[in-house]
Amino acid sequence: MPPVPPVSTQPIDSKPVSAVKPAAAPAAAPPGEAVPSKGARSEHRVKMNRMRQRIAQRLKEAQNTCAMLTTFNEIDMRASPATLELLSAMLRWYQHWCLQRISGNVRPKQEIHCALSCFSACNIREMRAIHKDPFLKKHNLKLGFMSAFVKAAAFALQDQPVVNAVIDDTTKEIVYRDYVDISVAVATPRGLVVPVVRNVENMNFADIERAIYELGEKARKNELAIEDMDGGTFTISNGGVFGSLFGTPIINPPQSAILGMHAIVDRPVAVGGKVEVRPMMYVALTYDHRLIDGREAVTFLRKIKAAVEDPRVLLLDL
Repeated sequence: MPPVPPVSTQPIDSKPVSAVKPAAAPAAAPPGEAVPSKGARSEHRVKMNRMRQRIAQRLKEAQNTCAMLTTFNEIDMRASPATLELLSAMLRWYQHWCLQRISGNVRPKQEIHCALSCFSACNIREMRAIHKDPFLKKHNLKLGFMSAFVKAAAFALQDQPVVNAVIDDTTKEIVYRDYVDISVAVATPRGLVVPVVRNVENMNFADIERAIYELGEKARKNELAIEDMDGGTFTISNGGVFGSLFGTPIINPPQSAILGMHAIVDRPVAVGGKVEVRPMMYVALTYDHRLIDGREAVTFLRKIKAAVEDPRVLLLDL
């Protein structure tokens, strides 16, 4: 049997209930100061700036007005060492031929034609790899991909003018524009802005690169004026700079279409009956189906694909 503890002989201290007082509550935090608490779940509100409100309003207007449909394609951005070596060899041959021509010893026309027929297709990436240094030296500008896509879009817009058109809901008319003003989406700390590069159909690559650079600098310095963003007949958005693989862009009203560029990723593709790893880019065209039919949209996107994969399409107006 366990031992029994001894009973205390001291008298028990008793207090009446009325004498028991509650413990003092902790001091309240000063107004405006959050009380730190482990595992606390809090939230705070920030007033939307006017630019963000306007962006939200215009995007919702586009959803409510346009019958938006998106079509997709993929572009082979390959830059094979074999093609680069062939291009270098062709350049050396051409330099030698020029020297022969100056000396009066011109090669037969058949030999020249044979050499030129060996010139394989060179896409935008390969062209950039070859000419970026001379381009930088002459124009003091970097040769990027955006200028190539802007030029290809202008070429395709002239081939499919309905993509460059817009519906006037007031008069129920279709307005065809004979000029090409392309809005280029630029991300800034304040939000997304779309400055306009005007009359792209009359520009070369250097003009486009210069215009994009100047508008981008103004956007980053918050110096864009309303005139810089007003108008525009078509928009290009490049989500690939942030790593986006696939997306469906929203039309920038009052335009009728928008092109979405995405990241260049190595993927296995079938080439000539063989599986090869190629740098590929998905492109998306969202268009207003009230105005643009699927045939025109798909033809437009394929025209851009052809111009980017082989820039000679632009030079020969094919």
